[in-house]
Formats: sequence, structure tokens, C-alpha cells
Amino acid sequence: MIIYSKQIKPTTHDIMQYYSLNKQTPKVGFHEATIKGQAPDKGLYFPEKIPQLNKKLIDHIGQYSKEELGYLVMQPYVGDSIDEANLRRIVAETISFEFPLVPVTENISSLELFHGPTLAFKDVGARFMSRCLGYFSQQEKSGKVTVLVATSGDTGGAVANGFLGVEGVEVVILYPSGKVSPVQELQLTTCGQNITALEINGSFDDCQAMVKDAFMDADLAKKLLLTSANSINVARWLPQQLYYFFAFQQWRNKQQPPVIAVPSGNFGNICAGLLANVSGLPVRHFIAACNINDAVPEYLRSGNYAAKKATPTISNAMDVGSPSNFVRVMKLFADDYHAVTEKISGYTVTDDVTRQTMQDVYQQSAYLLDPHGAVAYYALNDYLQHHPGQSGFILETAHPVKFPDTVEAVTGKSVAIPEAAQALFHKKKESIQMNAGFAELKEWLLNKPF
Repeated sequence: MIIYSKQIKPTTHDIMQYYSLNKQTPKVGFHEATIKGQAPDKGLYFPEKIPQLNKKLIDHIGQYSKEELGYLVMQPYVGDSIDEANLRRIVAETISFEFPLVPVTENISSLELFHGPTLAFKDVGARFMSRCLGYFSQQEKSGKVTVLVATSGDTGGAVANGFLGVEGVEVVILYPSGKVSPVQELQLTTCGQNITALEINGSFDDCQAMVKDAFMDADLAKKLLLTSANSINVARWLPQQLYYFFAFQQWRNKQQPPVIAVPSGNFGNICAGLLANVSGLPVRHFIAACNINDAVPEYLRSGNYAAKKATPTISNAMDVGSPSNFVRVMKLFADDYHAVTEKISGYTVTDDVTRQTMQDVYQQSAYLLDPHGAVAYYALNDYLQHHPGQSGFILETAHPVKFPDTVEAVTGKSVAIPEAAQALFHKKKESIQMNAGFAELKEWLLNKPF
């Protein structure tokens, strides 16, 4: 694994630079990387160096508040793009809910990331990015920004909630028709104001391809200031590190770092965890837990990477055949296959196994998993059986209420609707139907009066 220069104490005078992984465009700061979303050469932005956290911070991590820890983690990546007072405010607003690490069995816990406003882990990235864009908009007075984002489930709702009413920002969300859950769909289609939902007759990969094409289009570039709120955007991707630091604060046996199983679709979440590990957070091993859309687990098994056509599953947010962030994962390991496989194991979990896992865990431990968490749980449980003496946790990325049909079928009980979701069922869905393919999206964007 790459060793990076140390950063002992963040200062507001440091300038973090980001370069395109395609290496055909100049380096930029955090501000420009956030606004652009994707580099002009179609590459993803990546930090020029990975700051190393002070070992004292790790040794005494339990003594820090979430807000202070979050600021110390994020400041080196933001550099002087945002002043200290505003960055502290942005971080505090981003993480203003709980991230409990809940024991499920003797050696498996669940990091519950669904206590935010849209009941999904993506609330953190969306809230951080929206507040950064709001700050930049106020500072720069550079005109309205159009956020264009594809979602396979939870990103849409989190982005809609995070950006709702943010002055100077219009949000357009593309989602695959019939391939997100009812709660997920209501979260992204009932906001109004500056949020527009495009219901695409296709897959998530179709939606993602349309978004990428839009960023590269010269005609759109002349009319709109486009950016992305998918995890390809550094302001969405980087704050996902914070989950892992908050989990380690709660991890009891800090001398024995955890094995972490991450439900993986577009690979932004696990990539953020790996980044945290490179910067100094102790983690014994990572598990990329996938459904049958398993291009990366297949690579980890065989050494051969090939994108696949996405196949619908009950863990729909992971139905990604060509994960964008995998290139960042490889960069963290200098594209060394053996280094990657030493740190990451990959699992492929079918829908039948996912359902059975949900049922077994509920019956044995009275813990209710959503389909994504169940994929991670199965993978972690299997891994630990082959590695006795180790323990770990899963990332439970969404509240089970988002998948009522699946959860009720395996448990025999209805899921209580949290207060955050109850009001959705009294709202009317509003979306614009659109065929897959860039031409129709381009025409719509060019003619919409933003």
C-alpha cells in the first residue's frame, strides 16, 4: 500500500490538490473539484496526497466529540477552500444524528447508518456536499449550479433532502423506473422546489451513463454549470470516511481492529473506508459484500475485471454492473492486485441467501436487517467462521422500512414506519418520464428554464 506524507495538525493554509485519475487535465483544489464533479478528461478526482492522522488522535479517539473528530478528518481534504468556522459548522450540521454500533452476536455488530433524515447512509455525503456548494455559491456569486445525479435507490432521497431549498442550486435526479423501493421513490419525487426527478426507462447504469455524458457535452457546458452529487464527487465521497471513525470510537477492543463488511454497489462507501484506513484508522480487513452484480468480487477472485450489465435484485441500491469508484480503490493500492486482495475479500450473495440471512438473524438475535445489510452480514459471518478469534461489524446502510415487501415476507411482520417516513405517504409523486439515452436528456436540459 502507498505510504503518504504525514499531516500532524491541520491548518487553514494548506492547499489540498486533486488530480484526475486519467491524468489529462490540471490539478485543482477542493472548491473546483466539488464544482466540476468529474474532471474534463472524464476521470475521477483523487487527492494528491493522503494525510496521515496524528497517532495520538487514534490512541485517544474516544475522548473526541463527533464534531471535533469530523473536523480533524475533513479539514486536510478541504484545505483553505473553506474557513475553519464554516467548515466546523458544515461538519456539525452534516453529522447531527447518531451512528450507533449495535451488537448483534458475540462477534458481529451493526453500524446503523440510517438515523439521518432520509434513513440511509448517504445522508452524510449529501448533507456535506450541499452545504459546501451553498457556501461556495454565497462566496463566489458565480451563478446557479445544476446538480445532476443518478441514483440506484438511496442517493436520490439523500440528495433531494440535503439540497432542498439551497439557494443557487438546482437538482436533477435520474432514477431507474420500477427499480427503487416505494419509500425511496417518494423521497426523491415529492420534494418540489429546486428538486426535479427524471424517471428513466432503464437501469441505474443507464442513468449513470447519461449523467457522465452530460458532463462531457460542450453544448450543455455553455448553458449550465453542471456538477454531480454521486460519489464520483469528492465532496460526496470523502465525508463517508466519518462513519468508520465513529465506529472505531465505539469499538471495544481497540487492540484487535475490526473486520468490516460493506454492502457495495458503486464502491464509494468501501473506498472511503479504505481511505480512512490508509490515513491511519486501524482496520484488520475489509469485505466487499455484493449481490449478483459482482464485477469486483469476481476480480478479487480471478484477477480479471469486466463490467457487467446490471441485474435487478432485492438489494437494489447495489445493482451496479460497472462501479465508478473501483478505479479509486485500485489507486489506493497502486493498482497492485496482490495488495488489494490482502486487504479486501469479495463476496457474491444471491437473493435467496439474502432472504434466508434476514430470517435467520431475526429469529436468532431479534435484529432486523434490510436486504443490503443482510448481504454484508452473510459475508462477514462466513468470513469469521474461516478466521476464528476475529470479530467485526457490518454497515447497515438503510432502514428496513424502505424494503417493506421483502422484510415482511421473511419475518412475517410489518415494519413500523419511522416518523421521518410517515409524512411521505401523504405526498404525491411527481416525476418526468424519460427513455434511456443521452439525446433526450440533453434536449430536456437545454430547454428547461433553470
